[in-house]
Amino acid sequence: MALDPESQRLIDLMAAAGRPAWNTLTPEAARELYLSTRAGAQGPRPDGVAVSDRTLAGPGGPLAVRLYRPESAPIETRLPALVYAHGGGWVFGNLDSHDVLCSQLALEAGIAVVAIDYRLAPEARFPGAFDDVVAGLKWVAAHGPAIGIDPNRLAIGGDSAGGNLAAAVSIWARDTGGPKLRMQLLAYPVLDAVARTDSYRLFNDGYGLNAATMEWFFDHYAPEKTARADWRLSPLRATSLAGLPPALVVTAGYDPLRDEGRAYAWRLQQDGTLADLVEFGGMLHGFLSSPMLLHGARRGAAICGAALREALVLRAQ
Repeated sequence: MALDPESQRLIDLMAAAGRPAWNTLTPEAARELYLSTRAGAQGPRPDGVAVSDRTLAGPGGPLAVRLYRPESAPIETRLPALVYAHGGGWVFGNLDSHDVLCSQLALEAGIAVVAIDYRLAPEARFPGAFDDVVAGLKWVAAHGPAIGIDPNRLAIGGDSAGGNLAAAVSIWARDTGGPKLRMQLLAYPVLDAVARTDSYRLFNDGYGLNAATMEWFFDHYAPEKTARADWRLSPLRATSLAGLPPALVVTAGYDPLRDEGRAYAWRLQQDGTLADLVEFGGMLHGFLSSPMLLHGARRGAAICGAALREALVLRAQ
């Protein structure tokens, strides 16, 4: 599969900017640099979405969440909802970094989206982020009617590290009798913190996310290597993936994480869980959150929105 010309242009722009590699920076500097790139990559929030910020009691203190809702939906209507965890290697990213993507998903699917501003590493190490997303899902399920959400029509999703958290929380919900989930949306997720697939070698460097940066992320979030096989960090290593909600797994063709996304979709199917795998062959890791730079991002958001609408709206009628 050929590299998309817009992906190549993005690689060229990054090279011309001389931006330092994430793994050469402190977490604080990496956060500042990442956020400085977001406005140009994601653009303005689209019209037609109502947004409000709230705070809930999280396991490590107050936890910020952001609610998105199509303005066209009557305020008294209880909408289905997606609980969303942003990407950023568990080290950076926040509610603002994925604001446009969450807005797009709410509008495309005709649903509410609740983004969780989970604690970041290294200040909060594994399983801090996982615990926060669990807390966010439980809060949405418990308080849904009060915030215009139908707690019987919930999905969970995320991209990259957020996809990791979404996959792991889906397993948690199954095993603990937690909120029933109708879908999991996993965009280029991290699924195995132990093994390194062939795509790590193929796209070791020169395609945005690289192998060294992934090690930097793992070292900040889970420095104890013995903990990395835990299913909460490596969902691909869970004993069983049976009985999970149907999944849409989105992968990028030029991504070190490509092969583990493929493997997870295959494993879900093997264990009897419905799973669709959609690969954007010419795209780079993280492409969905750059709609101002990549047509593939806009196509991807539309596909994800359609899948969410099918799972949460159409099948529930």
